[in-house]
This record gives sequence, structure tokens and C-alpha cells, in this order.
Amino acid sequence: MSHYFVTPQGPARLHPVRARLWGREVELDSSPGVFSQHRLDLGTSVLLRTVDPPPDRPSRLLDLGCGFGPIAVALALACPQACVDAVDVNLRAVELTAHNAARLGLADRMRAMTPSDADPAHRYDEIWSNPPIRVGKQALHELLLEWLGRLAPEGVAHLVVGKNLGADSLQGWLVEQGWDALRVGSAKGFRVFDVRRALGGAEQPPSPSQR
Repeated sequence: MSHYFVTPQGPARLHPVRARLWGREVELDSSPGVFSQHRLDLGTSVLLRTVDPPPDRPSRLLDLGCGFGPIAVALALACPQACVDAVDVNLRAVELTAHNAARLGLADRMRAMTPSDADPAHRYDEIWSNPPIRVGKQALHELLLEWLGRLAPEGVAHLVVGKNLGADSLQGWLVEQGWDALRVGSAKGFRVFDVRRALGGAEQPPSPSQR
């Protein structure tokens, strides 16, 4: 779990990872010290099999907790008109995602960054995430409230969470916070949720820093 908190030291030791992303066979570079370094992790695979790519139109999309970048790459390949942001606290993950964007010719519309480098004024049409459940409940809740608050008014977040890691209780907590959290799929021990602002709820739930 150290990849959630600690950026590995020294140069990256790259190795290839082949992944099928919405029907495209893509080779990405990965390295020790990032989430699921050797393969497309099962939760992300379930997410991409369950939810279709967004419409290809001018939009702003977010991969929250990008790792070496498979979700961000999938979004950028499927949506040439979109601007894709990829965010991770692990600097090695940010570097790898930027590297993969460049080698696939996506760097002009796919940006990798740490959370502090993201423009807080940006609003996202869609957020995609296999969130870091193991950081602990409080840290996870703060993370989700912060970034769900950056959804556009009609935006949606697609989240995949392991059933044995508290997916159903997280769904209930999101509802308590004023979100519609609809389960849209379940496979291989994972739940996939679409999260939107509840009708009649606050336009934008406050971030933890505003509470």
C-alpha cells in the first residue's frame, strides 16, 4: 500500500503492460512503486467493461488516482475532442502517465498532475476512478468529497469499489452526503457506481476545506 503515500526513489525501471481498453490493444509502460504495476488491475478492467466510453465531444474528463495511466489513456483515445486530466499523489505515477501520453501521441489533450497542480476552478463532465479504498475511511471520504465537488452540475462520476472493501457502505455514505449513487454493474467481486448530484440537493456539496 506504500504506493498510495510514497513516491519511489531513483529512476523508473520501465516494463511494458499490454491492456485492452474499450476494444483497443494498447501497450503502456509501468514501473515498480505504482498501483498494479504489472497489469491492468481487475477493478479497472471491470469498470471499463461495465461503462461505455463518454460521447466524443468537447468536454473535460478526470482520471482520479491514475496510477500509470490506463483509464486516462482509454478516455483520451476514445474521446479525441475531450481534455483529460489525470491526478495522483504518487509522483512516479504522474511521470509514467505523462510518459505514456507522450509515447501514444496524446500529450496535447491529456495532462498528468498531482492534486495540488490541478486547477480548482475546473469542473468535470465525468470523473472516472478506482479509488484508493485502503487509505482509510476518513481519507477516502475527504478525497471523494473534494473531487465530486468539482463535477459540473450535470456531471457524473464512475467509481469501481470492491464489495469486500465496503462498496455497499460507501454507496450508502454517498447518498447521505447528498449524492445519487446508482449501482450500474457488479462483477468479479466489484461494484460499479454512477454518482450524480441528487435532485433537489445542494448544487455543489462543500469540500472538506470549506466545512
